[in-house]
Amino acid sequence: MARIALIRASTRTPAVGKDVAKWVGEILQTRPTDDLEVEPIAIADFNLPIYDEPVMPAMVPALKQFTKEHSIKWSNTIASYQGYVFVIPEYNYGLSGATKNAIDYLYNEWPGKPVAIISYGTQGGSRANAQLSDSLELVMKLKVAPTKVLLPFAPGADIMTAVNEGLLGEETLKSWEETGKKAEVLKAFSEVKDLLAKTE
Repeated sequence: MARIALIRASTRTPAVGKDVAKWVGEILQTRPTDDLEVEPIAIADFNLPIYDEPVMPAMVPALKQFTKEHSIKWSNTIASYQGYVFVIPEYNYGLSGATKNAIDYLYNEWPGKPVAIISYGTQGGSRANAQLSDSLELVMKLKVAPTKVLLPFAPGADIMTAVNEGLLGEETLKSWEETGKKAEVLKAFSEVKDLLAKTE
């Protein structure tokens, strides 16, 4: 059975990303039966500092090995999956530093694998989504699903609830329901499944 990592990228506290990733995970549980196992992981659980290894990621493992426990754990975890679904925030019109740092820790663990990108923010995280797509596809050589899911917060109080309390507001959830975001999540995951099938 192929394993797909549902990666929660936010490392902030409080972090609405926890609720967003949970919402995405619950949707993926409603998909038709398949041979894929979806497992949630969180970048925050790896406590990755700004890259601190004495070796370039592209040189591992061909020439040298990682030396730090956090690097080895992150590398082994990512390498163990056959595909990924990233759930990412947008900060200040761009990709969060923690997300980019985690991706840049590795190189040879990523290529050839399928990935879907789901972003959230006041405008759905479109800039962060595009930046991550370019980084993963053009540099890390992953196969990025065509459907890019953008999850905007409902205006007004829901934005402050997300930012200050780390909670999804009812109006936001209602708007995602009404605008077909669940179907988009399932479509993006279906594309991951199709891309995976082409690599096997």
